[in-house]
Amino acid sequence: MLMLILGGLLVAWSKRSLIAGALTLTIANIITRLIGFAYRIFMAGAVGAEGMGLFQLIMPIYSLAWAITCSGITTTLSRLVAAEQAKGELGNMRRLLYISLAITGILAFAMTVVLYFGANFIGAGILNEPRIVLSLRILSGSFIFMALGSCLRGYFLGLQKTIVPAASQIIEQLARIGVIMLLAGLFIPRGLEYAAAMAAIGIVVGEALSFAYVFFAYKCAGRKIRERKKFAPTMGQKQALFAIAAMAAPLTLNRISSSFLSTVENVMIPSRLQSFGMAADEAMATFGTITGMAMPLIFFPSAILVALSISLVPSISESLTLGHTARVNSTISKSIIFTCIVAFGAAVIFVVFPYEIGHLVYRQDLGRILLLLGLMCPFWYLNITLNGILSGLGEQVFIFRNSLLASGINIGFVYFFVPLYGVNAFLVGWFISLLIVTFFSILRLRKATGIRPRPAHWLIKPAIAATLAGLIINQLHNHLISELLPNLPAVLLSLALLMATYGACIVLLGIIRIRDIRQIIDFRK
Repeated sequence: MLMLILGGLLVAWSKRSLIAGALTLTIANIITRLIGFAYRIFMAGAVGAEGMGLFQLIMPIYSLAWAITCSGITTTLSRLVAAEQAKGELGNMRRLLYISLAITGILAFAMTVVLYFGANFIGAGILNEPRIVLSLRILSGSFIFMALGSCLRGYFLGLQKTIVPAASQIIEQLARIGVIMLLAGLFIPRGLEYAAAMAAIGIVVGEALSFAYVFFAYKCAGRKIRERKKFAPTMGQKQALFAIAAMAAPLTLNRISSSFLSTVENVMIPSRLQSFGMAADEAMATFGTITGMAMPLIFFPSAILVALSISLVPSISESLTLGHTARVNSTISKSIIFTCIVAFGAAVIFVVFPYEIGHLVYRQDLGRILLLLGLMCPFWYLNITLNGILSGLGEQVFIFRNSLLASGINIGFVYFFVPLYGVNAFLVGWFISLLIVTFFSILRLRKATGIRPRPAHWLIKPAIAATLAGLIINQLHNHLISELLPNLPAVLLSLALLMATYGACIVLLGIIRIRDIRQIIDFRK
């Protein structure tokens, strides 16, 4: 079975299929997340949980800047470029790109000015943490590179040349960890304020080098495009601007609101934990443990789903432009099944071995948090793919409303219930919001495509497979493997056996079949 899947992926690569693009991005995501883990492990050991908490206060500002400057336009550009490429309108592709670059450049410059001169007000006043003011000023230097680079990556995604954005991700992560390692000895001894500033410098250098790479790749690709016919645009500037604005506005509002509400949530969590009775440093350490250490672990297996979600947007857009609705619906169904297989596989890993994984990666006790977060994996992962599908279908307004709903539920639980029940209330709110938005997303997908939900096949069967595999390997690990082998080899062997057993259960229960794999591979045949 494994050889068949790998063989199919190699065939798909040569056909530039959906799987080919997703595979390229998956490899890049896995590499970047591995580098990111090395980065976080190093940071956690050097600055501790409180230092990670400071770093996590900076990241929502970074995410908010990305949301304002380029998030909606990047996704929009990939979809519009894919549609114009399907029609052979190469001139329109360039016009769309240039207008997008102009918009993102102006927004990025404005954000740079606002954050640099308002860093003290934002850091010390709004976020109530003066130790991040220096970091915010440094971070402002990354916005122009981030915006223009994201725009160019969206263009290449629209062309379905995923190797360029994939390579740029790796370059960015390597630059970040390289800067951290070079500056650690100089900055960390000066205190947490400078440790956070060091991380901000890494972000700036990473974005700059990533932009330099995608710009060079675009210049090289431009030479080939100029040799083709139909280079003159048939789309006017106003028409192109309207097409971008109509699609990007709801996406941008969604990302802005999500980032803003995430920032509000992140600011509230430490203070509400203090209301629960925690000391200030303990509250910040708890916040850093959940968001800076546990969450990256939880989302590591989702690398392939993030790649699939990104690849679905231009692929669905191109196929709808060509009128291939039957193929779109078939691939959507198979993508959801594949997502659930990965999601329940990740869930069983964190549910069965939460304490072992926490000690293995960070040498800290994250077991209880990983266990609880692991139970949410199926819904987190499913939302990644559903949002990619709905974006490809042009459902940006719905995604915006759904995101607002989720954030509202999370903030409500943090504000009202965390002071009463502590971290548990925060996690319960997260879980409830995931259940609700997943339910509404499936309903919207059914209305948009006519696909009939199959809860038994999508959710119940993978859950049964994960439960059976977890029970078998848990007993085998506790009563045999852990007694015969040292801790590290025992955990690694048990994880391998867990995945093999889960895969066997998936096949035996008929969740995935050979013809399903072939349908995905033949999506763009």
